[in-house]
Amino acid sequence: MIPSYLPPADLAVAIGGMPQVSPSLLIDAVVILIYFGVIIGIGLRAGRGNATLKEFALGGRSIPWWAVLASIVAAETSAATFLGTPAEGYKTRAFFYGQLAIGTVIARVVIAFTFIGPYYKYGVESIYEFLMVRFGPWTKNMASGIFLFTRVLGIGVRLYLGGVILVVLQRHLFPDLPVTLATYFWGILFVTLVTTAYTMAGGIKAVIWTDLIQATLMLGSVVFVLWFLLHQLGGVEATGHLIGGWDHLRWIQLGWDSSLPFGKALTGMLEEPYTIFAAVIGSTFFTMATHGTDQDMVQRLLTAPDIRRSRLSLIVSGLADIPIALAFLGVGILLALYYTGPGGGAPHIPDNEIFADFIVGNLPTGLRGLIIAGVFATMMGSTSAALNALATSFTADFYLPYLNPKADDRTSVRAARIATLVFGLLMVLIGTMAAYSVLHDPRLTIIPIAIGILGYTYGSLLGIFLLGMLSGTRGNDRANVAAMLGGIAAVFFVGKVHLPGIIDFGRWMPTWWPEVAWPWYVLIGCTATLAIAIPFRSLPRK
Repeated sequence: MIPSYLPPADLAVAIGGMPQVSPSLLIDAVVILIYFGVIIGIGLRAGRGNATLKEFALGGRSIPWWAVLASIVAAETSAATFLGTPAEGYKTRAFFYGQLAIGTVIARVVIAFTFIGPYYKYGVESIYEFLMVRFGPWTKNMASGIFLFTRVLGIGVRLYLGGVILVVLQRHLFPDLPVTLATYFWGILFVTLVTTAYTMAGGIKAVIWTDLIQATLMLGSVVFVLWFLLHQLGGVEATGHLIGGWDHLRWIQLGWDSSLPFGKALTGMLEEPYTIFAAVIGSTFFTMATHGTDQDMVQRLLTAPDIRRSRLSLIVSGLADIPIALAFLGVGILLALYYTGPGGGAPHIPDNEIFADFIVGNLPTGLRGLIIAGVFATMMGSTSAALNALATSFTADFYLPYLNPKADDRTSVRAARIATLVFGLLMVLIGTMAAYSVLHDPRLTIIPIAIGILGYTYGSLLGIFLLGMLSGTRGNDRANVAAMLGGIAAVFFVGKVHLPGIIDFGRWMPTWWPEVAWPWYVLIGCTATLAIAIPFRSLPRK
């Protein structure tokens, strides 16, 4: 006999023709509201003392390393991970996506001993100020502009998952109401406005201390759901029988078919995103870009008191990535078993929504509210950090040098807060566009989209930063701009990128050329950028 919990069947009942929310859902709502109240309260309290841009952006370099570590984990474990990674496990019934964590560990060690030292040495608030010192304003402005554009797109796409929660709740409460773009929009708007409010008030301190709570809630939620699903499936032994034996689980995918000729085997490997080669090579370069040249992530590292503790938080966070990725993929695999067994047939909804649907429809009252809060936690954690990083980069790289060079500390902080609001509204727009795409193609999963966006441009950032870190004589300020543009173009053409409804770059490439998978994009862009920039010598800086 398979043990089970009684799901809250009557999430809403009709009285006199009017829908009425059940008591169980009211309990969940209270739990979620308490969570939001605590987060906003911490954000407002953390904002005390933000009298300068350095306090707003770096917290006075006074944050403990373990809090920085939790903040990094919270940033990486966004809503795209909380809902998107189980969708990958559900779809593939394998741990292939988890292979990419190998490269994240390798990359962190490289970043720790290559990038962090120069950032502390020059005392930068925006990491693109390093490029100003090394090359000049053209390189700095181009790199910062690439970051601003890409980060708004990347986080905006992830915010689509804020609408997913509202959509799932509507399906359960009011099954007769059609799901429209407006349903997604209100969920996206709510999450973004709350996150923007406490980020505007508290700056990086609010980001890190709320991230600590959010990381704890997120990790606790996924552990509980793993236990709950195993319990529903009859325990570890029964689940193993359903799988066909635990040794049948697929962990590693080589992606190389030795039965094919070399050319076809290479094409197949490059077109598959989750292979051991992509994990060791592609993911390493990808993580070097996202954790070494992205203001969003590096800004957290720079809040630690010194280089040693910054390095420690970065490397330990990489080791934590492996069990976290496996846990979320495990949830997806168990969901696939659940819906072929005691849970009956899987609902006909997009894969991105399968975990959220299970949470709302099957978990016990109270815990269900807490885990929904966990979903919001991951979304808000990654969004708040991105908003703070975007505002810092814009203020330090563009507002103060060009728009208001004589601004005092108070004016600078106010400008950063206004920029936070503007970037938040832009993210709402992008998130709504992502929801529109999924409505038209429910099979789209969010992780390849969200991470792929970074791959288009971050290779060029990595190439220029590596040039600046590893060489003191190569690279020219204006030529670097052409090199970065060349690196971006190389990704689109070499990767045969297809942007639906916009352009298909594959039409200009030979038919035999592979459609390279997204984990390789940063390596392509970095290589092309370095190839173009290295022949130019650095000019003497005044």
